[in-house]
Amino acid sequence: MPHLHSLIVQYGPWAVFALVALESTGIPLPGETILITAAILAGRTHEGSIVEIIGLAAAGAIFGDNIGFWVGREFGLRLLVKHGGRIGLTEDKLKLGQYMFMRFGGAIVFFGRFIAVLRAFAAVLAGANKLAPGRFFMFNAAGGIVWASLFGLGGYFLGQDFHKIAGPLGMTGLVAALGLMVFFWFYYRKHEAQLIEMAKAALPGPVGLVKRGAVTS
Repeated sequence: MPHLHSLIVQYGPWAVFALVALESTGIPLPGETILITAAILAGRTHEGSIVEIIGLAAAGAIFGDNIGFWVGREFGLRLLVKHGGRIGLTEDKLKLGQYMFMRFGGAIVFFGRFIAVLRAFAAVLAGANKLAPGRFFMFNAAGGIVWASLFGLGGYFLGQDFHKIAGPLGMTGLVAALGLMVFFWFYYRKHEAQLIEMAKAALPGPVGLVKRGAVTS
């Protein structure tokens, strides 16, 4: 993308940091594309450090995700509790969402970094569903570092050919995520009462509160 090339030439690796960080807060921007583009330029021209590019991409991912997590935690649940009923999100269903993030939130945050659509919203969803901050930070940092390293090194060593790999990988991840969502939807419809009872047992009290020491595996 010519405009991304111009941003990199003008601002260097800090353009990677900025776009990745903004995308991670929930704004749909081409964070992954600018990372790969910067890595390809570094490999082709040998001007600029791939270590710096990867480091700033990882830092942008972690920083932006933490902002998204804070926004979701401070405002997301409040809005869902107030207006969720209009779209069928009852208190029991909100509690079930919190319970699922307690069980699988770490994996959602880590693997969400590699899925195009989920990458922009995983942190906000984790915050809104009250994933423990320490747990979020650990999996978010791991996901950001692994993602930046894989895509940065891929672009650096494989050049333009890496776009042929990254695109299908992203689409495969998105299709797999959609498939899991469909599977969970049918499973949820069949076992709705049982799942809600499990969530209510693990998270007693108002939906906005999370019991300390509850299941996090």
